[in-house]
Amino acid sequence: MFKSSLKPIALGLTSALFLGACTTAGTKVDLDGMAEEIKWPNPETTSFNKDRGTFPNLESLKQIRSGVTKDQLYYLIGRPQFHEGFRVREWDYLFHFNTPGQGTNGVTTCQYKVLFDKNKFARSFHWRAVDPVNAVCPPETSGVVSTVTSRRYTLSADALFAFDKSDLSNMNAKGRQELDDLARELRSFDQLQSVRISGHTDYLGSDMYNMALSQRRASTVREYLIQRGVPANITFAYGAGETQPVKQCVNNGNRQELIACLQPNRRVEVEVDGSGVVGDKRIYR
Repeated sequence: MFKSSLKPIALGLTSALFLGACTTAGTKVDLDGMAEEIKWPNPETTSFNKDRGTFPNLESLKQIRSGVTKDQLYYLIGRPQFHEGFRVREWDYLFHFNTPGQGTNGVTTCQYKVLFDKNKFARSFHWRAVDPVNAVCPPETSGVVSTVTSRRYTLSADALFAFDKSDLSNMNAKGRQELDDLARELRSFDQLQSVRISGHTDYLGSDMYNMALSQRRASTVREYLIQRGVPANITFAYGAGETQPVKQCVNNGNRQELIACLQPNRRVEVEVDGSGVVGDKRIYR
């Protein structure tokens, strides 16, 4: 444990170095941040004593949703109490909640696990009762939603942009229509918490060039959606370059055939966290 007198910056750096050298609870997390079986650390061990948890800020817990980063989690609820670090894909917390008439001396204790996808964004959230063992976690009195998921839209970069282009003036008419439809759908949401836009390329060209191109295209899509009423303060864009292909192709020497084969990798993905109405069907994400 670290002393509370340490400055926040020093604490964060020291924690990252210390925790990064330790092992995780052992949950097998897939690339999308999900797991078929959740493994929990033992809250009775010396390193994870159930009495050493924290009382989380309930308003901060309410802000946690699919797509938050580790830095954002650290800011909202602090570092995990178990042996996780910034490079792993699961974080374990131990939380106490004031529950008059329930638990030990009016306190309910719960474990909280966050699983991250391959890009280290939080994707799934899990609770487990510690004391009492049959408690509801998080307690109903806390007002915290236990899980939040997201909705993903995939747009073809070839449909959005002219070849090797990324600005609005070079956006195709079909691409504009797709984005107009998406913006209209997003504006129909009752609540819209976050919109994350990621640009992707194929592997043709240098890594640096592809990363920059994917970032520019994601930023252009962000700008377009904002112009059509999607809130700027919850809309984010980043480039993934060629790092996340969805299709592998064999290069037989025909460049045009290779470019056509790699088309699915040239895309823009939009992940939306919110609840609303799409068409005549209400959705909750």
